[in-house]
Amino acid sequence: MSRLSAAVPPWLAHALRTQRGPVPWSAVVRGALAAGPLLLVAVLYGRTSAGVVAALGAMLAGINDRPGSRRTAVGRLGVPALAGAGGLLVGSYAGQQAGPVTLTLLLTLLGLVAGAAGAVGPVASGAGTQLLVASAIGAGMPLPEPGWQRALLFLGGAGWLLALRLALPTPGATAGDYRFDGERDAVGAVYEAVAALLEAVGGPDAPRRRAALTAALDHAQDALDGPRLRRRAGSAAERRLHAQYAAALPLGEAATALAWAGDPVPVRAVQGPRRLAVAVRTGTHTGALPAPTRSAPALRALDDALLHAADTFDREGRRGGGAGRAGGAGRGVAGDAGGRSGAGRRPHVRRRTAMSLVRTAFGSGGREYGLRVGLCFGTAVAVAQALHHTRWYGSHPHWYWLPATAVFLVRPDLGPLASRVICRAAGTVLGAVVFAGLAALLPRPAGLVALVALCGALIPVATRHFAAQTAVVTVLVLCLVMVGGEPGASWNRIGETLLACAIVLLVGHLPALGQRGGGVRARLARAAEAAHAYLAHVLDDGTTDDRTGRWVLRREAYRSLAEARAVIDVAAAELPALARHAEGTDEVAATLERLVDTTTACAVQLDDTGRLTSRHTGRVAELLDELAERRAAGGRAPPDGRRPATATPAG
Repeated sequence: MSRLSAAVPPWLAHALRTQRGPVPWSAVVRGALAAGPLLLVAVLYGRTSAGVVAALGAMLAGINDRPGSRRTAVGRLGVPALAGAGGLLVGSYAGQQAGPVTLTLLLTLLGLVAGAAGAVGPVASGAGTQLLVASAIGAGMPLPEPGWQRALLFLGGAGWLLALRLALPTPGATAGDYRFDGERDAVGAVYEAVAALLEAVGGPDAPRRRAALTAALDHAQDALDGPRLRRRAGSAAERRLHAQYAAALPLGEAATALAWAGDPVPVRAVQGPRRLAVAVRTGTHTGALPAPTRSAPALRALDDALLHAADTFDREGRRGGGAGRAGGAGRGVAGDAGGRSGAGRRPHVRRRTAMSLVRTAFGSGGREYGLRVGLCFGTAVAVAQALHHTRWYGSHPHWYWLPATAVFLVRPDLGPLASRVICRAAGTVLGAVVFAGLAALLPRPAGLVALVALCGALIPVATRHFAAQTAVVTVLVLCLVMVGGEPGASWNRIGETLLACAIVLLVGHLPALGQRGGGVRARLARAAEAAHAYLAHVLDDGTTDDRTGRWVLRREAYRSLAEARAVIDVAAAELPALARHAEGTDEVAATLERLVDTTTACAVQLDDTGRLTSRHTGRVAELLDELAERRAAGGRAPPDGRRPATATPAG
């Protein structure tokens, strides 16, 4: 794939790239039990149209059903489902009461709001997408049920999948309470990522392993930080996982400092985190953890962190001393910080206030995305309305496909614009052809209901590539509309998809949609603020008295940098006319990453000696100057380039 990426343009390489990983069998089982059975029950009871709406709700929820904890799934599936139900309600009544012009203006305004809100984060983006798709379905799919019943049926379908997500055990899970399988896997992956980073210290793969550690910590943080009725964790198993996550933070800090120093670490240093990972996932004892040498500050921090982790594992339920090692309790590690998180409080997260969310939605990135979504969705609705009322290619009462396709195409988190267009067009053509062949062979409606169940099972696997996901969803939706009484829709869908691709490409290249690259720069500015806050805390405020605060700031800095890097990579893979607006941001992100790594190394050094070496202070000054130069040269650097008040705190 690396040779292919070098030989073709970035936008085409992205379209050909496929995510890899194990088959999510749990999600496959849930998908098979969601839309298909709901449709079957409705057909058996003579309420086919009700089953179609419920199956649509389950299908859209299935697209958002990703690996993670059950607690996280409540927000990831529930919030978009509520938004979708609201969109279906609005679209149903607007489609019945409003004229074409009024309906187009109303849905365009809805697109502006949903697009701006989608800039807040992944869950908000999914909610905005379902809001618009469901509003188009409500307005453009004739159904006998009133709007409020459609909304309840949609919500019931999504709720059924969510209930399956919460109730069904994970296949093959044997350790501990199955309700926390997602949290257990996520925390175990953190210890594995620490071991992988230690293994790569001093080699060319260390930066990639450090990024993988950030991703593992982000995933574990999300898994443990889902919605809850009580402030603290309610079970011993969950409290244990919180404590094990907290014990991994000083290990990650020490490993990052070792990677910054660049000196290879002894092989035995890798064994401890790896055994801890196995202990988390299996619930077994780790045995004696090998102690690394204590010849450098970062190695001493690693040794102390291993001791602290062993003590935490013992204290949280592993009896008999199997998880410990000689040497006593964790020296120099903030046991009090780990204990507070181990009590089950939310893990080292600085909460975003309502005002900060509003500023994100109405900032440069939110305005740009909202305007783009609103224009694409509104244009698609207008064109679909024109085709519907003029009967340009015959009777066309089901006109929702064109604006719904435009919504999926305009989402930047699904990849670069050109890649999305190519994958959507190819997936729709493939899905329509496959459906046409199967529909000619399968009995109706039993065969179509079985095909819906099969497609529901395939969605979790197909999400690895947008074209594959589009093909599966196309087959599923065509099955639903045929069961609902619209035969021969597949070929119309190809033409409408190509028309939606043309609309999104045209709007995406309009010259004045807000500040070009606004979303990228907004993410980069947020990352810069987090990096400077972390640096100021370490250099100005001291480190040993408030490790919990330091770890909160460190986590926020690395998470915001990872989010910025993701949108920068997507922007760089756009067509040249769009990619040029994000030029230089990649270098700024790389500088900020080096600054945060250096700040982590400074924190470890201060913990050990109370003073920074000339290497630390010189590197901090060099990176701050580099950021200031980039800002002065082209406005690419973050807005806050101020140097902390002091770079040499007293011991």
